[in-house]
Parts: sequence; C-alpha cells; structure tokens
Amino acid sequence: MSAGPRRIELAPGYILHHRPWRDTSRILEVLTREHGRLTLFARGVRAPAAKLAPVLQPFQLLLLSWSGRGEAPQLTRAERATAAAPLPGGCLMAAFYLNELLLRLTTRHDPQPLLFDHYHGVLERLRAGAALEPALRIFEKRLLTLVGYGLDLSSEARHGAPLEPDGFYDFRPGQGLVPVSARTPGALSGRSLLALNDESLSGARELADARQVLQAALGACLEGRPLATRAVAKSMLRKAVHS
Repeated sequence: MSAGPRRIELAPGYILHHRPWRDTSRILEVLTREHGRLTLFARGVRAPAAKLAPVLQPFQLLLLSWSGRGEAPQLTRAERATAAAPLPGGCLMAAFYLNELLLRLTTRHDPQPLLFDHYHGVLERLRAGAALEPALRIFEKRLLTLVGYGLDLSSEARHGAPLEPDGFYDFRPGQGLVPVSARTPGALSGRSLLALNDESLSGARELADARQVLQAALGACLEGRPLATRAVAKSMLRKAVHS
C-alpha cells in the first residue's frame, strides 16, 4: 500500500526566489527552518483576485503549509508570521544577494535551523537600521561555516601559529592564511582577520579586509561562477557614476 501525500502545516519559512509557472501560478524556492530549502508550486497566485499574492513576498517571515509527493509539493496555505516592516530600500539589493548565496550554497531538503536563524537575524537587524557592511560580512562568514567551508581566522596555515594582530597575511583557497610582508599587494591585516573571527568589525580597513577574504572564499565555493546580484549591483553603480 503506497503512502499518502505528505502534509506540512504552518512551517516557518522565507521565499528566496520565485518564477512564473503556466498562466496564473508560480514556482517558489523557499528556505524553511525545519525542512531546509525546497521548491513549492503555488497555484493560482498570479490570478487577478489571488488572495495570496500580497503575502508571498521575500524577506517576510511566513508560515507555509504544503502537501504532495515528490520533490516539489503544492503550497496549500501561507500567512505572515508577524507584521514586519519592509526592509529599507538601501538594503534590498544586499538582501537579494543573501538569497542568491543561500540558493547557490545550500542543499535541498537539508534542514539547517541555525542557518535559518542567522538569516532571520540579519534581516531583522537590517530592518532595525543596523550597518549594512558588518551585517553582510558576518552572515557570509557564518554561512561558509555552516555549509562546510569555514575559515580558520585564528591561526596561519603553514605552522598553525596564532595570527598576530600586527602581522599580514594572504588568503589562499584550499590552504588558508599564509604570512606575508606588509608590502605584499592585497595583504590582509591580522587585526582585521581577528576582528572578523570575533565578529566585531568596525573600521574601514577591517571591513575592506573582511570583504576581500570572504569574497575569495565564496568564489572558491562557487567555483568561479558569477553571482547575478553582484553583476546587477556593479551595473547600477556604473550608471550612478555616469549619470
């Protein structure tokens, strides 16, 4: 006797991406706390009188219900978990960038409750007016750790010696941090790396070095495949400069 369709009720989740399907429906990519990342079919939500259309928005914590067999069950219900304010406009591109990272670096149906909590937390901090750059860098660091690509930011790779705050280092994917001269192009400050390790980034040098090492680490994880959100952000910046 075959098992009936699986039913999940009111699971906390976020919409990471959606695309049209047929005339009135959408395919949703969602991140849920207890069931990981999965695909849901949302039927009829693009119809003129669709009640769920205003609910199915990114960056809003939702309670999602679905039913069905296979890899892509059908959404049966959705409601907002809380009456959260929209993200500030200046944070939207960064938030879409986080969504793209989650889509590219997580595995379907692999529950990651701690990662879900980190994602929820960074959205709440941005909504409350937190500084954008430190919030992004800390999320990137935590994401790398939770998907199995964590950085050792406390010791150098050759001999395992503790990082020196006054030292300088080069990050080599697959190897780690290697001591270099302060005059080496792109040398990373030991003080910056220790601040990233402690999640206490503040100054411009610390933020720049954190961005450099994390982009290198993420680039290695992505195997050189570009991120669409970075390309869009660069295009917007070029247009702003030349306008």
